[in-house]
Amino acid sequence: MTIKELSKEEYLLKGHAACAGCGPSIALRLLFKALGNNVILVVPACCTTVIQGTYPYTSFAVPLQNILFESTAAAASGIVAALRQRKLEGTTVVGWAGDGGTVDIGIQALSGAAERKTDFIYICYDNEAYGNTGMQRSGATPYGAWTTTTPSGKRERKKDMPLIMAAHRILYVATACPSFPIDFVNKLRKAKDIEGTKYIHILTPCPTGWRYDTSKTVELGRLAVQTGLWALYEIEYGKFKLNPPSDRLVDEAKRKPIKEYLTLQGRFRNLTEEDIGQIQKWVDEDWERYRKLTSNSTSDSTLYGKT
Repeated sequence: MTIKELSKEEYLLKGHAACAGCGPSIALRLLFKALGNNVILVVPACCTTVIQGTYPYTSFAVPLQNILFESTAAAASGIVAALRQRKLEGTTVVGWAGDGGTVDIGIQALSGAAERKTDFIYICYDNEAYGNTGMQRSGATPYGAWTTTTPSGKRERKKDMPLIMAAHRILYVATACPSFPIDFVNKLRKAKDIEGTKYIHILTPCPTGWRYDTSKTVELGRLAVQTGLWALYEIEYGKFKLNPPSDRLVDEAKRKPIKEYLTLQGRFRNLTEEDIGQIQKWVDEDWERYRKLTSNSTSDSTLYGKT
């Protein structure tokens, strides 16, 4: 499909309270473009609780339940059960949570839902810090990044949450970025038609926490993919597949240097050349793993064993 084929209806309404250049707000708009308004959204404490506006007003033209930080997947599971009990079909339940509420605080409920194969889409919008509470580091904050709790740069690597979810043997796991809107929309629509727990992890640049000019959000998302730092892929029924343009980046020569991405962001201002070299080494190692996964997917093998 093309951008022109997307619905002209808007369910993220004007006057919302997102920051200028907010990556999550772009992703939310695309979410509704993909799924329409027959959606029930479950949102924990995160930036989206601000974006939606203050009571009694809202910027979302869909039903939304605000829930505790740790309870997104638990609340979504309850809604799925209630819809089934009332024999109401056709409504898509979406858990929409930030990285802190997913890779840290919310991982227990999400893991339980995945084990039970609860039929909903869980989306982690990843701005790589606790954005709503002051930009503290999360398990998704990358190595070397400034946050208010890592003022000299985080010294641990980012959790690989998509592969953690793939280890649950759910039928659909994907990564995305709103800088590549059609890829994200296609993955949402595919996830909607698959039964069970579906997990999509999207990188959503944040000018406030990442310290860049608000006009650069889409550019930074593209650079994250073009440097290979953020790979676009999906794991469908255990089969790993790279999506464009990431499918061309198995060839190292086609990846841009990681330094082009890092130097545009103030949060990486304390990185040394040695740090940048280490991050580049890790990226190259990740791509060797993707290459092997892609090769395996051409056979009858999957991440879960033989088909």
